[in-house]
Amino acid sequence: MSKIKIILILGIWVAVLPYLGFPYSLKNILFSLTGLSFLYISYLLYKEQKKEGKIKDKTFENFSENNNFKEIKTEGSIVLDDTN
Repeated sequence: MSKIKIILILGIWVAVLPYLGFPYSLKNILFSLTGLSFLYISYLLYKEQKKEGKIKDKTFENFSENNNFKEIKTEGSIVLDDTN
């Protein structure tokens, strides 16, 4: 069975579970197990998509607001000038 079908079945299970008449403690355990199953299957799908190259690593420029500074070299020290 494919992972997408398993996610569909788990989604139906979550929609029907509150109406099945289980005691609250058992219902909480079943919801927790279902959530962990969703987590595991989604992680497997993520790894599969990344392996196929459909998901690329994102890189961000940290502190990009500071890129306007210019270095002014003086004797023995560096001074940053923020004038444009």
